Order: sequence, then structure tokens, then C-alpha cells
Amino acid sequence: MVEIKTPEQIAKMREAGLVVAAIHRATREAAVPGASTKDLDDVARKVIADHGAKSNFLGYGGFPATICTSVNDIVVHGIPDRETVLKDGDLLSIDAGAIIDGWHGDAALTVFVGEGHAPELHELSRVTEESMWAGIAAVAKGNRLIDISKAIEGYIRRQPRPASGKYGIIEDYGGHGIGSQMHMDPHLLNYVSRKRGKGPKLVPGFCIAIEPMVSLGTAKTHVLADDWTVKTDDGTWSSHWEHSVALTEEGPLVLTAVDGGKAKLATLGVETAPDPLA
Repeated sequence: MVEIKTPEQIAKMREAGLVVAAIHRATREAAVPGASTKDLDDVARKVIADHGAKSNFLGYGGFPATICTSVNDIVVHGIPDRETVLKDGDLLSIDAGAIIDGWHGDAALTVFVGEGHAPELHELSRVTEESMWAGIAAVAKGNRLIDISKAIEGYIRRQPRPASGKYGIIEDYGGHGIGSQMHMDPHLLNYVSRKRGKGPKLVPGFCIAIEPMVSLGTAKTHVLADDWTVKTDDGTWSSHWEHSVALTEEGPLVLTAVDGGKAKLATLGVETAPDPLA
């Protein structure tokens, strides 16, 4: 069953989303050569505490940290530790979440550590982020879940191929419903699968975390012995971007974007809903 939220519940999710945005702002600044991924986790813990929020990652299924830090060929669910020290040229995805009064926010971004990144890495991150926004733009009354998947995949497939030959749209992980829990129905594929059908119709109160993960090669991944860390099978580097989005009577609201997604969606011809906290 898909959980449909009231405007009051969406407002609480917006509060949680702004905490996530603050985590991203602080950890992005802290992601410099010489910092460990545990240092970033410590930063995130402080932001959550300062906002009177709770972590929805820490302890989730036994996960031992507040954020996920995924470096280079790690796609998602990387565990912060003292041993992983960031260096010039690394590509880092930071996935973060927070809870306010029982309501969840969840978002991810890709960060360039230091300098010296190949142009294809910049393009990889750009393509992944823009495909996320294409998916967000498809969050509209009357559309179905498959329209989000179609928008994400369609954007990626239209881009010039990288030097490695192709972009791999990660198959084993995708977006998800969000609200009174971090992961809820429906599961959102970042590509179209006719086996899954069209999925539920998008109606006001529908909330979804949209999170494409794209590699410079394979779509296939494997999980390491820690039961969390996910790597690409061929060792190619990957990018991960995510926002939590609510559909309201007035249109979409990007709960984890500081401006609610207003500026970016305007370039795509989409008007966002008013911010309930404004």
C-alpha cells in the first residue's frame, strides 16, 4: 500500500528534508583531501543533534553510521570509518537522512574531492543529477510511477556515451516511497521494466525518494562481506544523486532542496508547490 500524506504531514517531512540539506551542506564542506569518512559522519551527527532531529540511518537494519559514504567504485551504502581517508581526485557520494516527529527525509549527492578529476567524471555526475531532475519533473498528477522511471532512463540514454562506452544504470537499487518510514512502497526503478507494469497513479499526498545511481560501465553490482558496501562488478566509478519529493495539489515540492526545487524545476517548465514552512 502507498502511504498518502496530509498537508500537515508533508510539512513535517519538509522540516526533516531541510535537516538533510543542512547535513549535505556541512559534509560537502568537510569532504577535503585528508579527511576520513568517519570525520564526515561526525559532522553529520552534530548537524542532526543541533537541529533536534534523529538519524534514520543509524541502526537501520544494523547500519553502524549516520550517513553512507561511497567512494569511487562504491555505488551505495559505504560505511564511514577512520581508515578511509579521502584523497585528491576521489569521487564521493554522501547519502543522508533525518527524522522530525516521526517523519523522514532522505537525499544523496556526489562530491568531487579536491582536484584532478577527469572530464568523464564530471559528466557522469552531471548526467546522474540531471536524470534525477528529469524524474522529479515527471512527478505530476495523473502520471504513474513508470513515468518517473521513463524520464530518468530516457535522459541518460539520450546523452553522448562516455569514453568507457556506456553508462550503466544500476539495476539492483532504486528509489522508494518515504514518509512515516524511510523505505516504503512503491519501489522505483531507474529504468523501464515492462514486467513491473505502470505502477500506481501519482496523486496529491504521494511522496517518493528519487535516486538514480549510474556507473561508467556495468549495471551489475555486488555486496562486500560487511553486508552493506555495494561495488560495481567491473570496478568502474559511479555517481548517486537523490531528493525526496512530495506531490501536492499545487504541484511537486522537493522536500530536501533548500528552495524546494523551485529554481531547477523552473528551467524544466515545472512550477513547484508553495513551501509550507515559508
